[in-house]
Amino acid sequence: MTAPTDDDFETPLPSAPVDDTPTVSCSRCDNTWDLAYELDELQLGNQSIEQFALDHRRHTGHFPDDVSPWVVTCRQCPDGDQFLTEHSARRWARTHARHTTHSVELDHGEDRPQVIDPE
Repeated sequence: MTAPTDDDFETPLPSAPVDDTPTVSCSRCDNTWDLAYELDELQLGNQSIEQFALDHRRHTGHFPDDVSPWVVTCRQCPDGDQFLTEHSARRWARTHARHTTHSVELDHGEDRPQVIDPE
């Protein structure tokens, strides 16, 4: 067996830079965006896709492709909202139920929505 040389540990440089900037598309808007702005200017890191999705909904009224929100809807009043994380949706539902004594539906595309009742 021969001893390793310095050449064995050299990594060849890539011929072209790797572009691993995430992209988000929306078929309703017929557009695709790269998230360089969210990563470089806003420095959102791992939350760049979530923030873009929330901003997109705020400006267009709908989420981009491949984003399915958690939907909370009060069964007694017109209050409700959409969230990208289950934790946030459950917190809103529990808080609304506790403060108003209303039952709230929590839906994420399952067979049946879950109902959060006031305690």
